[in-house]
Amino acid sequence: MKNKLLKVKKLASFFLVFAFALPSLPVLAQKTETMKSSSNVFQPNSSPLVSLRIQFTTGSTADPAGKEGVANLTAAMIAEGGSRRLTNKQITELFNPMATSFGAQVDKEMTTFVGQTHVDNLAKYYEIISQMLLEPGFREDDFSRLKKDQIDFLKTSLRENNDEELGKERLYNIIYAGTAYENHSVGKISSLEKLTLQDVKDFYAKNYTQANLVLGVSGGFDQKFADRLTADFARLPKGEKAAMKAVAPNLTDGMKIDIVKRETRATAISLGFPIAVNRAHKDFAALALVASYFGQHRSSNSYLYGRLRELRGLNYGDYAYIEYFPRGMYQFDPDPNLARQSQIFQIWIRPVEPQNANFALRATLYEYDKLVKNGLDRQTFEETRAFLSKYVNILTQTKDAELGYALDSRYYGIPNFNEYMKAQLAKLTLADVNRAIKEHFASNKMRVVMITKDAEGLRDEIVNNKPATISYASPKPKEITDEDQVIFSYSIPVKAADVSVTPIERVFE
Repeated sequence: MKNKLLKVKKLASFFLVFAFALPSLPVLAQKTETMKSSSNVFQPNSSPLVSLRIQFTTGSTADPAGKEGVANLTAAMIAEGGSRRLTNKQITELFNPMATSFGAQVDKEMTTFVGQTHVDNLAKYYEIISQMLLEPGFREDDFSRLKKDQIDFLKTSLRENNDEELGKERLYNIIYAGTAYENHSVGKISSLEKLTLQDVKDFYAKNYTQANLVLGVSGGFDQKFADRLTADFARLPKGEKAAMKAVAPNLTDGMKIDIVKRETRATAISLGFPIAVNRAHKDFAALALVASYFGQHRSSNSYLYGRLRELRGLNYGDYAYIEYFPRGMYQFDPDPNLARQSQIFQIWIRPVEPQNANFALRATLYEYDKLVKNGLDRQTFEETRAFLSKYVNILTQTKDAELGYALDSRYYGIPNFNEYMKAQLAKLTLADVNRAIKEHFASNKMRVVMITKDAEGLRDEIVNNKPATISYASPKPKEITDEDQVIFSYSIPVKAADVSVTPIERVFE
Protein backbone atom coordinates (compact mmCIF):
# COMPACT_ATOMS: atom_id res chain seq x y z
CA MET A 1 0.00 0.00 0.00
CA LYS A 2 2.70 2.50 0.98
CA ASN A 3 4.90 1.47 -2.00
CA LYS A 4 1.96 1.92 -4.34
CA LEU A 5 1.39 5.47 -3.14
CA LEU A 6 5.12 6.28 -3.36
CA LYS A 7 5.07 5.07 -6.95
CA VAL A 8 2.22 7.49 -7.70
CA LYS A 9 4.24 10.35 -6.17
CA LYS A 10 7.31 9.49 -8.28
CA LEU A 11 5.18 9.48 -11.41
CA ALA A 12 3.75 12.84 -10.39
CA SER A 13 7.29 14.23 -10.24
CA PHE A 14 7.99 12.83 -13.72
CA PHE A 15 4.84 14.44 -15.10
CA LEU A 16 5.78 17.78 -13.52
CA VAL A 17 9.07 17.84 -15.42
CA PHE A 18 7.45 16.55 -18.60
CA ALA A 19 4.79 19.26 -18.46
CA PHE A 20 7.30 22.08 -18.93
CA ALA A 21 8.06 20.80 -22.42
CA LEU A 22 4.41 20.95 -23.49
CA PRO A 23 2.45 23.96 -24.74
CA SER A 24 -0.38 25.20 -22.58
CA LEU A 25 -3.88 24.26 -23.63
CA PRO A 26 -5.57 27.43 -24.93
CA VAL A 27 -9.12 26.27 -24.20
CA LEU A 28 -8.47 26.14 -20.45
CA ALA A 29 -8.19 28.97 -17.96
CA GLN A 30 -4.66 29.86 -16.91
CA LYS A 31 -5.62 30.34 -13.28
CA THR A 32 -6.83 27.53 -11.05
CA GLU A 33 -10.39 28.16 -9.99
CA THR A 34 -12.49 25.77 -7.95
CA MET A 35 -15.79 24.86 -9.59
CA LYS A 36 -18.70 25.45 -7.27
CA SER A 37 -19.98 22.22 -5.76
CA SER A 38 -21.64 21.27 -2.52
CA SER A 39 -19.26 18.42 -1.81
CA ASN A 40 -16.62 18.17 -4.52
CA VAL A 41 -13.40 20.03 -5.31
CA PHE A 42 -12.96 20.64 -9.05
CA GLN A 43 -10.00 22.79 -10.11
CA PRO A 44 -9.79 23.15 -13.92
CA ASN A 45 -6.61 24.83 -15.13
CA SER A 46 -4.18 24.89 -18.04
CA SER A 47 -2.03 21.96 -16.91
CA PRO A 48 -1.74 19.11 -19.43
CA LEU A 49 -1.87 16.77 -16.45
CA VAL A 50 -5.03 15.74 -14.68
CA SER A 51 -4.81 14.79 -11.01
CA LEU A 52 -7.60 12.85 -9.37
CA ARG A 53 -8.13 12.42 -5.64
CA ILE A 54 -11.22 10.34 -4.99
CA GLN A 55 -11.80 10.52 -1.27
CA PHE A 56 -14.10 8.79 1.18
CA THR A 57 -14.42 10.36 4.61
CA THR A 58 -13.92 7.04 6.33
CA GLY A 59 -10.77 5.35 7.52
CA SER A 60 -9.37 3.14 10.22
CA THR A 61 -11.62 4.67 12.89
CA ALA A 62 -14.44 2.87 11.07
CA ASP A 63 -12.78 -0.53 11.57
CA PRO A 64 -15.20 -2.67 13.61
CA ALA A 65 -13.83 -4.04 16.89
CA GLY A 66 -11.81 -7.15 16.20
CA LYS A 67 -11.43 -6.24 12.51
CA GLU A 68 -8.71 -3.59 12.82
CA GLY A 69 -7.12 -3.18 9.40
CA VAL A 70 -10.18 -3.85 7.24
CA ALA A 71 -10.37 -0.21 6.05
CA ASN A 72 -6.81 -0.35 4.77
CA LEU A 73 -7.26 -3.79 3.26
CA THR A 74 -10.43 -2.69 1.46
CA ALA A 75 -8.58 0.24 -0.12
CA ALA A 76 -5.73 -2.07 -1.11
CA MET A 77 -8.18 -4.45 -2.78
CA ILE A 78 -9.48 -1.55 -4.86
CA ALA A 79 -6.12 0.01 -5.75
CA GLU A 80 -4.16 -3.22 -6.20
CA GLY A 81 -6.74 -5.94 -6.69
CA GLY A 82 -8.29 -5.28 -10.06
CA SER A 83 -11.87 -4.68 -11.15
CA ARG A 84 -14.58 -7.14 -12.14
CA ARG A 85 -13.53 -6.89 -15.77
CA LEU A 86 -9.76 -6.59 -15.39
CA THR A 87 -7.19 -8.28 -13.18
CA ASN A 88 -4.51 -6.29 -11.43
CA LYS A 89 -1.95 -7.60 -13.93
CA GLN A 90 -4.08 -6.49 -16.88
CA ILE A 91 -4.53 -3.04 -15.34
CA THR A 92 -0.78 -2.66 -14.81
CA GLU A 93 -0.18 -3.57 -18.45
CA LEU A 94 -2.69 -0.91 -19.53
CA PHE A 95 -1.14 1.71 -17.24
CA ASN A 96 2.43 1.16 -18.44
CA PRO A 97 2.08 2.79 -21.90
CA MET A 98 0.39 5.76 -20.22
CA ALA A 99 3.26 6.05 -17.68
CA THR A 100 0.74 6.26 -14.87
CA SER A 101 -0.47 4.43 -11.80
CA PHE A 102 -3.14 4.49 -9.10
CA GLY A 103 -2.74 4.24 -5.34
CA ALA A 104 -4.51 4.62 -2.02
CA GLN A 105 -3.74 6.30 1.27
CA VAL A 106 -5.73 5.29 4.33
CA ASP A 107 -5.64 7.28 7.54
CA LYS A 108 -7.84 7.56 10.60
CA GLU A 109 -10.71 9.54 9.13
CA MET A 110 -10.21 9.49 5.37
CA THR A 111 -9.31 7.18 2.52
CA THR A 112 -7.94 8.88 -0.58
CA PHE A 113 -7.33 7.28 -3.97
CA VAL A 114 -4.68 9.16 -5.92
CA GLY A 115 -3.90 9.11 -9.62
CA GLN A 116 -2.53 11.35 -12.36
CA THR A 117 -2.44 11.13 -16.13
CA HIS A 118 -1.86 13.25 -19.20
CA VAL A 119 -5.02 14.87 -20.52
CA ASP A 120 -4.67 12.91 -23.80
CA ASN A 121 -5.04 9.68 -21.84
CA LEU A 122 -7.75 10.88 -19.47
CA ALA A 123 -10.65 9.00 -21.07
CA LYS A 124 -8.78 5.67 -21.13
CA TYR A 125 -7.33 6.17 -17.67
CA TYR A 126 -10.63 7.15 -16.11
CA GLU A 127 -12.41 4.17 -17.67
CA ILE A 128 -10.00 1.88 -15.81
CA ILE A 129 -9.95 3.53 -12.42
CA SER A 130 -13.71 4.10 -12.33
CA GLN A 131 -14.16 0.36 -12.77
CA MET A 132 -11.67 -0.27 -9.95
CA LEU A 133 -13.58 2.00 -7.59
CA LEU A 134 -17.16 1.24 -8.60
CA GLU A 135 -16.82 -2.41 -9.63
CA PRO A 136 -13.94 -3.87 -7.57
CA GLY A 137 -12.94 -7.42 -8.39
CA PHE A 138 -12.64 -8.71 -4.82
CA ARG A 139 -10.81 -11.87 -5.91
CA GLU A 140 -9.73 -14.37 -3.29
CA ASP A 141 -6.14 -14.59 -4.54
CA ASP A 142 -5.75 -10.79 -4.39
CA PHE A 143 -7.22 -10.79 -0.88
CA SER A 144 -4.71 -13.40 0.35
CA ARG A 145 -1.80 -11.56 -1.26
CA LEU A 146 -2.74 -8.14 0.07
CA LYS A 147 -3.61 -9.36 3.54
CA LYS A 148 -0.18 -10.97 3.74
CA ASP A 149 1.39 -7.71 2.53
CA GLN A 150 -0.40 -5.82 5.28
CA ILE A 151 0.70 -8.24 7.99
CA ASP A 152 4.26 -8.25 6.66
CA PHE A 153 4.31 -4.44 6.70
CA LEU A 154 3.61 -4.41 10.43
CA LYS A 155 5.66 -7.48 11.33
CA THR A 156 8.69 -6.91 9.15
CA SER A 157 8.84 -3.57 7.36
CA LEU A 158 7.84 -1.49 10.37
CA ARG A 159 8.53 -3.63 13.42
CA GLU A 160 11.83 -5.18 12.38
CA ASN A 161 13.37 -2.86 9.79
CA ASN A 162 12.42 0.72 10.63
CA ASP A 163 13.13 1.93 14.16
CA GLU A 164 12.41 5.53 13.23
CA GLU A 165 8.86 5.05 11.94
CA LEU A 166 8.29 2.35 14.56
CA GLY A 167 8.99 4.76 17.40
CA LYS A 168 6.70 7.44 16.01
CA GLU A 169 3.80 5.03 15.46
CA ARG A 170 4.27 3.39 18.87
CA LEU A 171 3.97 6.83 20.43
CA TYR A 172 0.57 7.29 18.82
CA ASN A 173 -0.50 3.82 20.04
CA ILE A 174 0.32 4.84 23.61
CA ILE A 175 -1.15 8.35 23.56
CA TYR A 176 -4.42 7.22 21.98
CA ALA A 177 -4.82 3.93 23.86
CA GLY A 178 -8.48 3.15 24.36
CA THR A 179 -9.66 5.45 21.56
CA ALA A 180 -10.46 4.97 17.87
CA TYR A 181 -6.97 6.28 17.03
CA GLU A 182 -5.15 3.63 19.06
CA ASN A 183 -4.10 1.23 16.31
CA HIS A 184 -1.93 1.84 13.28
CA SER A 185 -4.07 2.62 10.24
CA VAL A 186 -2.83 -0.60 8.66
CA GLY A 187 -4.40 -2.45 11.58
CA LYS A 188 -3.09 -4.85 14.16
CA ILE A 189 -1.62 -8.24 13.42
CA SER A 190 -3.98 -10.42 15.47
CA SER A 191 -7.04 -8.86 13.81
CA LEU A 192 -5.61 -8.92 10.30
CA GLU A 193 -4.94 -12.63 10.54
CA LYS A 194 -8.65 -13.27 11.12
CA LEU A 195 -10.05 -11.02 8.40
CA THR A 196 -12.04 -12.60 5.59
CA LEU A 197 -12.90 -11.45 2.09
CA GLN A 198 -16.49 -11.03 3.27
CA ASP A 199 -15.27 -8.51 5.89
CA VAL A 200 -13.82 -6.44 3.06
CA LYS A 201 -17.01 -6.64 1.00
CA ASP A 202 -19.07 -5.62 4.02
CA PHE A 203 -16.82 -2.64 4.76
CA TYR A 204 -16.99 -1.51 1.15
CA ALA A 205 -20.79 -1.76 1.08
CA LYS A 206 -21.20 0.22 4.29
CA ASN A 207 -18.55 2.92 3.83
CA TYR A 208 -18.06 3.51 0.10
CA THR A 209 -21.17 5.60 -0.30
CA GLN A 210 -22.23 8.98 -1.65
CA ALA A 211 -22.56 10.28 1.90
CA ASN A 212 -18.82 9.78 2.45
CA LEU A 213 -17.68 10.72 -1.06
CA VAL A 214 -15.62 13.75 -2.06
CA LEU A 215 -14.46 14.01 -5.68
CA GLY A 216 -11.28 15.97 -6.33
CA VAL A 217 -9.94 16.82 -9.80
CA SER A 218 -7.30 19.27 -10.98
CA GLY A 219 -5.80 19.99 -14.38
CA GLY A 220 -6.81 20.00 -18.03
CA PHE A 221 -10.30 18.56 -17.80
CA ASP A 222 -13.55 20.12 -18.94
CA GLN A 223 -17.11 20.37 -17.66
CA LYS A 224 -18.12 17.30 -19.66
CA PHE A 225 -15.64 15.18 -17.74
CA ALA A 226 -16.72 16.71 -14.43
CA ASP A 227 -20.34 15.88 -15.23
CA ARG A 228 -19.48 12.31 -16.19
CA LEU A 229 -17.42 11.80 -13.04
CA THR A 230 -20.23 13.11 -10.87
CA ALA A 231 -22.85 10.99 -12.63
CA ASP A 232 -20.79 7.81 -12.47
CA PHE A 233 -20.16 8.06 -8.74
CA ALA A 234 -23.82 8.82 -8.14
CA ARG A 235 -24.25 5.09 -8.78
CA LEU A 236 -22.87 4.42 -5.31
CA PRO A 237 -25.48 3.83 -2.62
CA LYS A 238 -26.48 6.98 -0.74
CA GLY A 239 -25.51 5.56 2.64
CA GLU A 240 -24.99 7.47 5.84
CA LYS A 241 -22.08 9.76 6.64
CA ALA A 242 -19.46 8.08 8.81
CA ALA A 243 -19.88 9.19 12.42
CA MET A 244 -16.97 11.08 13.96
CA LYS A 245 -15.75 9.00 16.87
CA ALA A 246 -14.45 10.55 20.07
CA VAL A 247 -10.68 10.30 20.21
CA ALA A 248 -9.73 12.58 23.11
CA PRO A 249 -6.89 10.79 24.95
CA ASN A 250 -7.41 10.07 28.63
CA LEU A 251 -3.85 10.31 29.94
CA THR A 252 -2.80 10.38 33.58
CA ASP A 253 -0.54 13.20 34.72
CA GLY A 254 3.22 12.81 34.68
CA MET A 255 5.79 11.59 32.18
CA LYS A 256 5.67 7.95 31.04
CA ILE A 257 8.42 6.17 29.10
CA ASP A 258 8.09 2.99 27.06
CA ILE A 259 11.33 1.32 25.98
CA VAL A 260 10.82 -1.12 23.12
CA LYS A 261 13.39 -3.91 23.19
CA ARG A 262 14.65 -4.81 19.74
CA GLU A 263 17.89 -6.05 18.23
CA THR A 264 19.19 -2.80 16.77
CA ARG A 265 22.48 -0.91 16.66
CA ALA A 266 21.07 2.51 17.51
CA THR A 267 18.43 4.08 19.75
CA ALA A 268 15.46 5.94 18.26
CA ILE A 269 13.51 8.41 20.40
CA SER A 270 10.03 9.90 19.93
CA LEU A 271 8.24 12.00 22.52
CA GLY A 272 5.13 14.11 22.69
CA PHE A 273 1.66 14.73 24.03
CA PRO A 274 -1.81 15.55 22.66
CA ILE A 275 -2.77 19.11 21.78
CA ALA A 276 -6.24 20.59 21.33
CA VAL A 277 -5.20 22.28 18.09
CA ASN A 278 -5.75 21.42 14.45
CA ARG A 279 -5.86 23.64 11.35
CA ALA A 280 -9.27 25.03 12.25
CA HIS A 281 -8.06 26.23 15.68
CA LYS A 282 -7.21 29.88 16.25
CA ASP A 283 -3.74 28.94 17.55
CA PHE A 284 -2.74 26.68 14.65
CA ALA A 285 -0.54 29.27 12.94
CA ALA A 286 1.12 30.13 16.25
CA LEU A 287 2.00 26.51 17.02
CA ALA A 288 3.06 25.87 13.43
CA LEU A 289 5.50 28.74 13.79
CA VAL A 290 6.87 27.35 17.07
CA ALA A 291 7.28 23.84 15.63
CA SER A 292 9.05 25.29 12.59
CA TYR A 293 11.47 27.25 14.75
CA PHE A 294 12.11 24.38 17.13
CA GLY A 295 12.35 21.50 14.66
CA GLN A 296 11.42 22.23 11.04
CA HIS A 297 11.50 18.91 9.18
CA ARG A 298 14.78 18.33 7.31
CA SER A 299 15.99 21.86 8.04
CA SER A 300 19.50 22.59 9.29
CA ASN A 301 18.29 26.00 10.46
CA SER A 302 15.93 24.73 13.15
CA TYR A 303 16.88 25.23 16.78
CA LEU A 304 16.92 21.63 18.01
CA TYR A 305 18.84 20.43 14.96
CA GLY A 306 21.46 23.08 15.63
CA ARG A 307 21.89 22.19 19.31
CA LEU A 308 21.97 18.40 18.98
CA ARG A 309 23.38 17.66 15.55
CA GLU A 310 25.32 20.70 14.41
CA LEU A 311 27.03 21.59 17.70
CA ARG A 312 27.33 18.08 19.14
CA GLY A 313 27.20 15.69 16.16
CA LEU A 314 24.76 13.61 18.15
CA ASN A 315 22.65 12.16 15.34
CA TYR A 316 21.23 12.70 11.87
CA GLY A 317 18.31 14.99 12.61
CA ASP A 318 15.96 16.38 15.24
CA TYR A 319 12.48 17.57 14.29
CA ALA A 320 9.17 18.74 15.77
CA TYR A 321 5.60 18.53 14.48
CA ILE A 322 2.07 19.56 15.37
CA GLU A 323 0.47 17.33 12.71
CA TYR A 324 0.80 13.67 11.84
CA PHE A 325 3.80 13.23 9.51
CA PRO A 326 4.43 9.59 8.55
CA ARG A 327 7.21 8.46 6.22
CA GLY A 328 9.31 11.45 7.24
CA MET A 329 12.56 9.60 6.69
CA TYR A 330 11.73 9.29 2.98
CA GLN A 331 10.50 12.79 2.10
CA PHE A 332 10.95 16.49 2.76
CA ASP A 333 7.32 17.61 2.81
CA PRO A 334 4.25 16.06 4.43
CA ASP A 335 1.56 14.35 2.38
CA PRO A 336 -1.89 15.93 2.18
CA ASN A 337 -5.05 14.03 3.08
CA LEU A 338 -3.96 12.94 6.54
CA ALA A 339 -6.39 15.35 8.20
CA ARG A 340 -7.37 14.48 11.76
CA GLN A 341 -9.63 16.00 14.38
CA SER A 342 -6.98 15.31 17.05
CA GLN A 343 -3.23 15.93 16.80
CA ILE A 344 -0.16 15.71 19.02
CA PHE A 345 2.95 17.80 19.51
CA GLN A 346 5.80 15.45 18.71
CA ILE A 347 9.59 15.60 18.83
CA TRP A 348 11.47 13.10 16.69
CA ILE A 349 15.08 12.37 17.64
CA ARG A 350 16.54 10.32 14.81
CA PRO A 351 18.62 7.39 16.10
CA VAL A 352 21.60 8.03 18.33
CA GLU A 353 24.34 5.68 19.44
CA PRO A 354 23.09 3.63 22.42
CA GLN A 355 25.72 5.04 24.78
CA ASN A 356 24.36 8.54 24.04
CA ALA A 357 20.65 7.70 24.48
CA ASN A 358 20.49 8.87 28.10
CA PHE A 359 22.16 12.16 27.14
CA ALA A 360 19.98 12.64 24.04
CA LEU A 361 16.77 12.28 26.04
CA ARG A 362 17.94 14.69 28.76
CA ALA A 363 19.21 17.19 26.18
CA THR A 364 15.87 17.12 24.37
CA LEU A 365 13.91 17.65 27.59
CA TYR A 366 16.32 20.42 28.58
CA GLU A 367 15.77 22.29 25.32
CA TYR A 368 12.02 21.67 25.35
CA ASP A 369 11.72 23.02 28.90
CA LYS A 370 13.64 26.14 27.86
CA LEU A 371 11.20 26.65 24.99
CA VAL A 372 8.19 26.45 27.31
CA LYS A 373 9.80 28.68 29.93
CA ASN A 374 11.29 31.38 27.70
CA GLY A 375 9.18 31.32 24.55
CA LEU A 376 10.49 33.05 21.42
CA ASP A 377 12.21 36.41 21.10
CA ARG A 378 11.30 39.10 18.59
CA GLN A 379 13.98 38.28 16.00
CA THR A 380 13.25 34.55 16.06
CA PHE A 381 9.54 35.24 15.70
CA GLU A 382 9.96 37.56 12.72
CA GLU A 383 12.45 35.30 10.90
CA THR A 384 10.34 32.19 11.37
CA ARG A 385 7.15 33.93 10.30
CA ALA A 386 8.84 35.15 7.13
CA PHE A 387 10.07 31.62 6.39
CA LEU A 388 6.67 30.00 6.96
CA SER A 389 4.89 32.56 4.79
CA LYS A 390 7.01 31.32 1.87
CA TYR A 391 7.13 27.66 2.90
CA VAL A 392 3.36 27.26 2.45
CA ASN A 393 3.95 27.85 -1.27
CA ILE A 394 6.34 24.89 -1.36
CA LEU A 395 3.71 22.63 0.17
CA THR A 396 1.35 23.34 -2.72
CA GLN A 397 3.83 23.86 -5.53
CA THR A 398 2.20 21.20 -7.76
CA LYS A 399 -1.41 21.18 -8.87
CA ASP A 400 -1.82 17.73 -7.34
CA ALA A 401 -0.61 18.94 -3.95
CA GLU A 402 -2.81 22.02 -4.26
CA LEU A 403 -5.76 19.71 -4.83
CA GLY A 404 -4.82 17.60 -1.82
CA TYR A 405 -4.63 20.63 0.44
CA ALA A 406 -7.96 21.88 -0.90
CA LEU A 407 -9.56 18.61 0.17
CA ASP A 408 -8.01 19.02 3.62
CA SER A 409 -9.30 22.59 3.86
CA ARG A 410 -12.75 21.28 3.07
CA TYR A 411 -12.41 18.76 5.92
CA TYR A 412 -11.36 21.44 8.42
CA GLY A 413 -13.83 24.03 7.16
CA ILE A 414 -11.17 26.64 6.41
CA PRO A 415 -10.40 28.72 3.27
CA ASN A 416 -7.67 27.98 0.73
CA PHE A 417 -4.69 26.74 2.75
CA ASN A 418 -2.10 29.17 1.34
CA GLU A 419 -4.30 32.21 1.73
CA TYR A 420 -5.50 31.06 5.14
CA MET A 421 -2.00 30.48 6.52
CA LYS A 422 -0.58 33.71 5.12
CA ALA A 423 -3.46 35.69 6.56
CA GLN A 424 -3.11 34.00 9.96
CA LEU A 425 0.65 34.55 10.01
CA ALA A 426 0.32 38.18 8.94
CA LYS A 427 -1.85 39.08 11.92
CA LEU A 428 0.09 36.90 14.39
CA THR A 429 1.98 38.67 17.17
CA LEU A 430 4.87 37.56 19.36
CA ALA A 431 2.52 37.78 22.33
CA ASP A 432 0.11 35.38 20.55
CA VAL A 433 2.89 32.86 20.02
CA ASN A 434 4.25 32.94 23.55
CA ARG A 435 0.75 32.70 24.98
CA ALA A 436 0.06 29.65 22.77
CA ILE A 437 3.29 28.01 23.99
CA LYS A 438 2.22 28.40 27.61
CA GLU A 439 -1.32 27.27 26.89
CA HIS A 440 -0.62 24.22 24.71
CA PHE A 441 2.98 23.12 25.31
CA ALA A 442 3.23 23.37 29.10
CA SER A 443 2.03 19.79 29.36
CA ASN A 444 2.59 17.36 32.20
CA LYS A 445 1.48 14.40 30.08
CA MET A 446 4.68 13.81 28.10
CA ARG A 447 4.96 10.31 26.63
CA VAL A 448 8.30 8.94 25.44
CA VAL A 449 9.13 5.93 23.25
CA MET A 450 12.68 4.65 22.87
CA ILE A 451 13.73 1.75 20.63
CA THR A 452 16.94 0.05 21.74
CA LYS A 453 18.69 -3.30 22.26
CA ASP A 454 19.62 -2.98 25.93
CA ALA A 455 16.21 -1.89 27.15
CA GLU A 456 16.80 -2.98 30.74
CA GLY A 457 20.12 -1.13 30.90
CA LEU A 458 18.59 2.08 29.56
CA ARG A 459 15.66 1.75 31.95
CA ASP A 460 18.11 1.39 34.85
CA GLU A 461 19.92 4.59 33.81
CA ILE A 462 16.65 6.53 33.68
CA VAL A 463 14.95 5.12 36.78
CA ASN A 464 18.04 5.48 38.95
CA ASN A 465 18.82 8.90 37.51
CA LYS A 466 22.33 7.92 36.47
CA PRO A 467 24.27 10.86 35.03
CA ALA A 468 24.41 10.94 31.25
CA THR A 469 27.67 10.95 29.35
CA ILE A 470 28.79 11.92 25.87
CA SER A 471 32.16 11.74 24.17
CA TYR A 472 33.30 13.87 21.25
CA ALA A 473 35.73 13.08 18.45
CA SER A 474 37.09 16.64 18.61
CA PRO A 475 37.15 19.37 21.28
CA LYS A 476 34.00 21.45 21.78
CA PRO A 477 33.66 25.11 22.82
CA LYS A 478 33.43 25.85 26.52
CA GLU A 479 29.85 27.02 26.04
CA ILE A 480 28.92 23.47 24.96
CA THR A 481 30.91 21.58 27.57
CA ASP A 482 29.51 23.82 30.32
CA GLU A 483 25.98 23.18 29.08
CA ASP A 484 26.71 19.44 28.91
CA GLN A 485 27.43 19.49 32.63
CA VAL A 486 23.89 20.73 33.22
CA ILE A 487 22.40 18.18 30.84
CA PHE A 488 24.30 15.24 32.39
CA SER A 489 22.14 15.46 35.50
CA TYR A 490 19.06 17.15 34.03
CA SER A 491 15.96 15.70 35.66
CA ILE A 492 13.83 13.05 33.95
CA PRO A 493 10.76 13.25 36.22
CA VAL A 494 9.65 9.60 36.29
CA LYS A 495 9.20 6.90 38.89
CA ALA A 496 10.15 3.27 38.36
CA ALA A 497 6.52 2.39 37.63
CA ASP A 498 6.46 5.02 34.88
CA VAL A 499 9.17 3.34 32.78
CA SER A 500 8.13 0.15 31.00
CA VAL A 501 9.98 -2.30 28.75
CA THR A 502 7.97 -3.74 25.84
CA PRO A 503 9.25 -6.71 23.79
CA ILE A 504 9.10 -5.92 20.08
CA GLU A 505 6.83 -8.93 19.53
CA ARG A 506 4.02 -7.18 21.42
CA VAL A 507 4.00 -4.03 19.29
CA PHE A 508 1.12 -3.84 16.79
CA GLU A 509 -0.22 -7.22 17.94
